[in-house]
Amino acid sequence: MYKVVTKRFLNDAKTICLFEIEAPLIARHAQAGQFVIFRLDEQGERVPVSVAGYDREKGTVSVMVQAAGRTTRMLHTVEEGDYITDIAGPLGKATEMDGLKKVCVVGGGVGCAIAYPIAKEMHERGIEVTFIAGFRSADIVILKEELKAASNKLIICTDDGSYGEKGFTTVFLKREIEENIEKGLPQFDRVVAIGPDIMMKFLADVTRPYEIKTIISLDPIMVDGTGMCGGCRVIVGGETKFACVDGPDFDAHQVDFDSLIKRSAFYREEQDAAAQHICRMTGGKRNG
Repeated sequence: MYKVVTKRFLNDAKTICLFEIEAPLIARHAQAGQFVIFRLDEQGERVPVSVAGYDREKGTVSVMVQAAGRTTRMLHTVEEGDYITDIAGPLGKATEMDGLKKVCVVGGGVGCAIAYPIAKEMHERGIEVTFIAGFRSADIVILKEELKAASNKLIICTDDGSYGEKGFTTVFLKREIEENIEKGLPQFDRVVAIGPDIMMKFLADVTRPYEIKTIISLDPIMVDGTGMCGGCRVIVGGETKFACVDGPDFDAHQVDFDSLIKRSAFYREEQDAAAQHICRMTGGKRNG
């Protein structure tokens, strides 16, 4: 059993929540870019979620969870002092940072929660970090102060212009790249992008002509986290890889985004059906 030490909602819409959980062994070994898998109870499904932070002295690990499905909505009802049954990890490979001097980190929506610890560690290592955080609207903006502290330059943009600059992350990434060229500044050694698959696909299209290595973190359908179920397979450079053991970071210019996006939609009908389910015992709708 793992105790929830801290619970805090991160946005006005209360759709994204931070949980700090007692897990000494995970905290001892966790690194930015890795993930864990949790179960709320013995009958619960296994849900992968990125490590958003860790405190080795306190023996805690932090995760930021968006209420998107049945289990994540249930997790949002867990309070400080409560326990969850399982949390396994750290899993996956840590994000590579050695030798980098100037990086642009791009986060889309809840992807900013995953990108934040990566940017934070890079910044602490002395790497120059530009962070582009994109959201649909002001009510779901998260980690404003944390992202500012973890970067040399922070750009927050929203699709509707209700907070920060109006526009998509692709526009601002291209602007930053072009500005480096026009001003004769060093170009980004790397772009790290985390967010919706379609966003990462278009960001890869932006960086490809400039030959800037672009790394993305993938979160496809996953069950066991050891590569045995095969649910998280992705085509990279024409070869089959498994996000849980070979990733979650991959070269964006080598990823087959079309097959990735198609696979991610496999269970959309089941998810929609779960959301509309009416419980026979309570008469209420089950959040799926």
